[in-house]
Amino acid sequence: MTVTAIVGANWGDEGKGKVTDMMAGASSYVVRYQGGSNAGHTIINPFGKFALRMLPSGVFYSNVVNVIGPGVAVDIEVLLHELESLTVRGVPAPQLRISERAQIVLPVHRLLDELEENRLGGRSFGSTKRGIAPFYSDKYAKLGIQISGLFNKAYLRERLENLLESKNILLQHLYGQSSIKVDEWLSKLSEQADAIAPYLCDTTSLLHKAYRNGDGILLEGQLGALRDPDHGIYPFTTSSSTLAGYASVGAGLPPYSIEKIVAVTKAYSSCVGAGPFVVELEDMEGDELRSRGGDAGEYGAVTGRPRRVGWFDAVATRYGCRIQGATSVALTNLDVLGYLDEIPVCVGYEIGGEVVDEFPYQDKLSLAKPVYKQLPGWKCDISQITKLEDLPEAARDYIDYIESELGVGITTVSVGPNREQVILRLS
Repeated sequence: MTVTAIVGANWGDEGKGKVTDMMAGASSYVVRYQGGSNAGHTIINPFGKFALRMLPSGVFYSNVVNVIGPGVAVDIEVLLHELESLTVRGVPAPQLRISERAQIVLPVHRLLDELEENRLGGRSFGSTKRGIAPFYSDKYAKLGIQISGLFNKAYLRERLENLLESKNILLQHLYGQSSIKVDEWLSKLSEQADAIAPYLCDTTSLLHKAYRNGDGILLEGQLGALRDPDHGIYPFTTSSSTLAGYASVGAGLPPYSIEKIVAVTKAYSSCVGAGPFVVELEDMEGDELRSRGGDAGEYGAVTGRPRRVGWFDAVATRYGCRIQGATSVALTNLDVLGYLDEIPVCVGYEIGGEVVDEFPYQDKLSLAKPVYKQLPGWKCDISQITKLEDLPEAARDYIDYIESELGVGITTVSVGPNREQVILRLS
């Protein structure tokens, strides 16, 4: 068995949850290594439809140990709610392990996130208002609180007082809000600490032992390459690294342990949030694609916001696969395109009269216009097909063309939202 990272090649919402859920059955561990409750992984399986925000996507398998690593922004309130919702819907209690070193999202993080987005108005960055940017800001300013610190009340009080010293100034003088007192939080945080205490452990030691034993480990990324703060469409990014290169850090495994990197991309493009999106369709074409996409239309799993949609962007996806270090690609939502006579694929960007095929930095990206190549459609429903050879020739040609543009083998093709609607393909 190997360590495999499952990551997004685009703007997020590529279908990573489904791919992880599909692969988890043959794995021993599934690990969330970054991000928080700001993005959901939608999963449809025999238990029903779920949008997981904190829990790893292996929680539907009783044989899988699900790990929340030290790189995750842990929103305990959301985590406990998700665990309860699984029980209510008949899902057996998952094996869950949470790193004692992971840091917690506090109510003030969510409050500041919302207040700042509201203050920015039309200049906002499309935040989900789950407190992620303020959380990571505090983490790297050394003001954060690790889960292990919740069990020492004197230490916890001191950490909260240090954190709120500057936060209260912002609340009062920038946002016109009341200040927060430490005592308002202590009892609630103690209750939450007791609730998650059974799940806590040294996950780094746990995973190192699993790696030495040769157990199968999936590292589940959140969002996609173009939301990475270093390599993405900054400043319209998230606040943690979305790349497979960070997976070893956020999970607590050695860098050389990751042997496979599966980059997930849709057969068209979708995007939640602000920022440049070269292939965006803002007319009736876009409305129809949005209504047909996903499992019930293209809407954010966490926010419910309509996703921005467009045709497949080979320029952006090739770049995303490159910076992820993809060893293979999972192509999702191929079935959605079955209504089209012809399918446009963006093969270049026109910038200032010149056509480029390399993904540009932010200033040039905002000026880019898509250059399309038209491919023939297959005009039929492929959602029940389970073998590559049974796909229409035009659908197979579409897969081959995307593969040639990306330069990475497409080994998995999803033709529907359910776990079993997958075609495995040798590249």
